Amino acid sequence: MVEFNKYLKNLRLEHNLSLREVQAKAGVSSSYLAQIEQGHKPRPSADILKKLAPVFDVPVRDLMKAAGYLEEAASELSDREEIEMAFRYVMSDPRYKSGTRLSGELTPDVKRFIVEMYEKATGKKLLPGG
Repeated sequence: MVEFNKYLKNLRLEHNLSLREVQAKAGVSSSYLAQIEQGHKPRPSADILKKLAPVFDVPVRDLMKAAGYLEEAASELSDREEIEMAFRYVMSDPRYKSGTRLSGELTPDVKRFIVEMYEKATGKKLLPGG
């Protein structure tokens, strides 16, 4: 497998983004990203990966796997787990308010719908496929 620093740099270059553009979109320091890409810093935390995934239009799971947080067998999440992880991300985004004032138990279908609306509204890709 490609080293994470090279993988991250390739993602950035594939999207024709400068380090400063990634910083503006993800809220992650460009100097920190440069140090990761150059191999001077270890893999970033899961929280940083969650910020970077939408910028590169990849599921968080893919970045987590590339960074070595998930083993191959563990990286196969069920649909329900994918939806739950994406839904938690949506609910934690302070800029997104639509559908976040819900009460009671939500079914996976309702959570998927909220995540899909978030994806359409923000242009971020959280669920695989589609």
